[in-house]
Amino acid sequence: MPRALIHGSVVLALLLGTWNAPAQAGSERAMRRWLSDLVTRIDAGDRAARPSGSARPTGTVVVHVRITPDGAVQQVEVERSSGSPDLDRRALRAVQGVGRLPAPPSALLGLSGVADLSIPVELGR
Repeated sequence: MPRALIHGSVVLALLLGTWNAPAQAGSERAMRRWLSDLVTRIDAGDRAARPSGSARPTGTVVVHVRITPDGAVQQVEVERSSGSPDLDRRALRAVQGVGRLPAPPSALLGLSGVADLSIPVELGR
C-alpha cells in the first residue's frame, strides 16, 4: 500500500482516488489541516524535549507512522535514517510524543483502515 509522504505542512504525494471537484477541495483542506496539526505536534514535541540554549545535531529522518482511525499512533519506525542513531531516536520520540490525534480524514485511511504515512522529520537546533 503506498504511503502518503508529508513534508512540513505540505502534502508531497497522496494517492487519493477520484472525486468530484467540490468534494475533493473540501477533503484536501481537511487533510492539509490534519497533516499540519500532526507536523506541528511533532515539532512541538521535539522542541519541548530540548533544554533551552543547547546546541543539538540537525538532520532529517524519514519516519514511517501508522495512525488508527481514532487518532492513536499505532506504529512508528525509522524508514530512512539520518545516519545518526541519536537523531533517529530523537525523531522517533518526537513522533511518539504527539499523543492522540483527531481522527484522520477518511481520504488518508488506506485499505487496512489506518493512515499509513512517511514523514520527513526535520530536526533543527
